[in-house]
Amino acid sequence: MSLLAWLRWSEAPPRLSARSPAEMVLETLMMELAGQMREAERQQRERSHAERKICTGVDYSWLASAPRPSYDLSPGERLQLEDVCAKIHPSYCGPAILRFRQLLAEQEPEVQEVSRLFRAVLQEVLERMKQEEETHKLTRQWSLRPRGSLATFKTRARIAPFASDIRTISEDVERDAPPPPRTWSLPEFRAPKTD
Repeated sequence: MSLLAWLRWSEAPPRLSARSPAEMVLETLMMELAGQMREAERQQRERSHAERKICTGVDYSWLASAPRPSYDLSPGERLQLEDVCAKIHPSYCGPAILRFRQLLAEQEPEVQEVSRLFRAVLQEVLERMKQEEETHKLTRQWSLRPRGSLATFKTRARIAPFASDIRTISEDVERDAPPPPRTWSLPEFRAPKTD
């Protein structure tokens, strides 16, 4: 038995690649796009074979080899998509992929339309990120805002519950009505009227 196997515990474990999260998000999203484009192309090929089989009544698919991918992104379009992917935060990568797959399942697009759908999903995710950032910013501003105490409120506004500039009907009635009679236990004091 070799001692080398026992001594390997002292070696440092293999490190993960030193890629940044943004690079990993970019690579993941672009791999998802490439995979979905291959899948859309395969489905398109199957549909055309099924149509040809229905029209001719003969199936020669066993004879033909699988063709190479015929559609590829242009370099300019690829760079634009990579630029948008680089703006996606890592926490939004998974939801972006799920939304992209959901749209593909609903619409079953042609191969040429897959990149357009992918761009639309990325724009939707960027808008959601922007909205959540603004909401977080407003929440932070609100929580950091100094709160006024009751003492500062007192100095700014005097509360007078019976003083009001708004005229009410009851005030007019009370002003014109004679004072109510006092109860029997209390004497009535009235100032003598002078003529």
